[in-house]
Amino acid sequence: MNGMLSVAGLTRRFGDHLALDDVTFDVVPGRMTGFVGANGAGKTTTMRIMLGVLAATAGEVHWNGAPLTHEIRRDFGYMPEERGLYPKMKIRDQLVFFGRLHGQDPNRAAERTDKILDRLGLTERAGDMLETLSLGNQQRVQIAAALVHEPIALVLDEPFSGLDPLAVDAMVDLLREEVTPEVPVLFSSHQLELVERLCDDLVVLSRGKVVAAGPVAELAAGPSATYRLVTDGDAGWLRDVGGITVRDVAGATALFDVTEAGQEQQVLQQAMSRGQVLEFGPERVALSDVFREATR
Repeated sequence: MNGMLSVAGLTRRFGDHLALDDVTFDVVPGRMTGFVGANGAGKTTTMRIMLGVLAATAGEVHWNGAPLTHEIRRDFGYMPEERGLYPKMKIRDQLVFFGRLHGQDPNRAAERTDKILDRLGLTERAGDMLETLSLGNQQRVQIAAALVHEPIALVLDEPFSGLDPLAVDAMVDLLREEVTPEVPVLFSSHQLELVERLCDDLVVLSRGKVVAAGPVAELAAGPSATYRLVTDGDAGWLRDVGGITVRDVAGATALFDVTEAGQEQQVLQQAMSRGQVLEFGPERVALSDVFREATR
């Protein structure tokens, strides 16, 4: 079932403390949305409300524009920040159990369990109790529990914390495989470089408010009109062009700010008339800079 997962005006108070203040954003099907913010910004509170673990003081969670029901929520996959598996239960047994809990028949639950354990390199440990695994491998089992029942939406709270780079790569590959065009995915992470590599969209939360949201490529392009030009010759001629401010020229590479609307196209045309243009476009901003700017 294809669905847009949305939060609309979510507000949550704990006594006098306003934890969420009119939080609104969409999680688009087939796209991975990164959810970032400092500790205490309200990410986990938002996710718990989306999953029905907490009630909102005001606002709603929507699925395809209608209030999210318990029946639809049952088909979500959720990975909480506080891991919640059974330490003295065998890995395969509990993954099959979670699949059955979400309504899968025994054969499908077993088939999905074996596939995911294989993808995560845990087939040989399938008969071991969870507590005998390293923390990293326990984390892999936790993501498997969120995926085993073929969820229609995924909400993952810090799924990559504590994982080594190889384990992160394995989990990323599995997520990409599972994220069909029907499935919206929201995950929180402190690892901004990972969010930048993995996410299509980004939501930045600060002190309970959404301070930035949109496609990662647009946010990384930045609000400034800074462009990068790489030619096959010396780009020093840019210093004589009107309507721009040259930030830096190093041989064939130049950075410049546009001070008159549309002037970047004039620069591009001039560059093409002078020779080959190897690269041209808005200068990308590191996601860490976007985050710092948004949460100042």
